[in-house]
Amino acid sequence: MSMTDRPDRRREIPEPRFGFWRRSFAMVIKEFIQLRRDRVSFAMIVMIPVMQLLLFGYAINTTPRNLPTAVLLQEDSDVARSILKALENTAYFRFTREVHDVAEFDNLLLSGKVLFGVEIPRGFERAVRRGEHPALLVAADATDPVAAGSALSTLGVVAQTALEHDLFTGDPAAPAFEIRAHARYNPAASSRLNIVPGLVGTILTMTMLIFTALSVTREIERGTMESLLSMPIRPIEVMFGKIVPYVLVGFVQATLIVGIGVLLFGVPVRGSLIMLALLSTLFITTNLAIGYTFSTIVQNQLQAMQLSMMFFLPSILLSGFMFPFAGMPVWAQYLGEALPLTHYLRIVRAIMLKGAALQNLEYDTIALFALMLLAMTIAVTRFRRTLD
Repeated sequence: MSMTDRPDRRREIPEPRFGFWRRSFAMVIKEFIQLRRDRVSFAMIVMIPVMQLLLFGYAINTTPRNLPTAVLLQEDSDVARSILKALENTAYFRFTREVHDVAEFDNLLLSGKVLFGVEIPRGFERAVRRGEHPALLVAADATDPVAAGSALSTLGVVAQTALEHDLFTGDPAAPAFEIRAHARYNPAASSRLNIVPGLVGTILTMTMLIFTALSVTREIERGTMESLLSMPIRPIEVMFGKIVPYVLVGFVQATLIVGIGVLLFGVPVRGSLIMLALLSTLFITTNLAIGYTFSTIVQNQLQAMQLSMMFFLPSILLSGFMFPFAGMPVWAQYLGEALPLTHYLRIVRAIMLKGAALQNLEYDTIALFALMLLAMTIAVTRFRRTLD
C-alpha cells in the first residue's frame, strides 16, 4: 500500500460548543478592560457629547443680544435720552461707554471694545421739534456680519417709535428723525471677509496642537526618548528644540492662508504685515506650548490626538469663529477668554480688516503672551517630572 493510499490518521479537533461566541465575548471583555485603562479615551466618550450639548444648548446664540455700544452724546436732552432708551429696549444694544470726542469714539470701534457707536449731534432736540428730520449716526463694526446685521435691522422701528410719547399724542405720520447706519470695515457684509481671517487662526490651532502633541509621544513609542533623557540636556532646551521647527512650519502655513485669502478671495490687509507676522508667531508659539503640554500628559499618539481634539472643539465654538462672541452668556465668554484663538481672531481681523495698530490690540496681545508663558511653564514642569 502506497503512502498516498493510507487513510489520514489525523483527527480534526472538534469545534467547542459556542466557540465563536466565547472567543468573541472574551475579546469584548478585553476591549472594555483596555478602554477603562485608557482614561483619555474614556474622557472623550463622556466629555465630547456633554461639551457639545452644553455649548450648543447654552453658549451658542446666532441672534446675539446686549451688544456693547458706545454713545457720543453731544447734547444731554430728553429727546436724546428717549432715543437711547428705545435702542436699549430692542435688547440688541447695551451702552457700556460714554465718550466725549470723535477720536475716542472711533478708537473704541477700531479696538473692538464696542461693536456699535451712537452719535447724537448738538442741536438734535431743537431740530426734531422744528420738524427738520435731523440724522442720528449709528456706526457698526461689521467685521462680524451676523452680530451687526440683526441689530441694524431694528433701527427702523426705533426711528418710528422712539419719540411717539415725547412729541405726539398718537402715532406720527413719519419718523421725527432719521438713523444713518454706517457698517464699517465690511460695508457689503461679506461673510468671506469674516471667515478667511478666522481660518488663519483655526487652521494654525489644529495643526500646531497636533504637531507638538505627537512629537514627544512619538519619541516615547519609538524608544528614542530614553536616549534623549540620558543626554545632558535640560527640559527647557528640549522644549525649545521641539518648538522652533514648528514655529517656522506655522509661519509658512499662515503666509499661505493669508496669501490665498488676498489673491483668491479679495480679503484686504489694511494694517501692518510686520505686526501681523509678529503676533501670528506669538499665537503659533502659544499653541505649540499647549500641544507640548499635552504630550507630557498622555502616553501614546492616539491619546495625544484625542486630547488635542478636546481642546480644539471649544476653541472653534467659544472663540467667535463660528458664532458671535458677544452673543454668548457671560460664563461662556469667560471660558472663551482663556483660549488663545479668541484673542488671535480679534487681532487678525482687526489688522486685516480695520488697519488696527498695536495700541488698539494691547489687551489681546498681553493675554496671548500670558497664555504662552503659562503653557510653557506647565510644559517644562511636567517634563521635569518625567525626567525624575
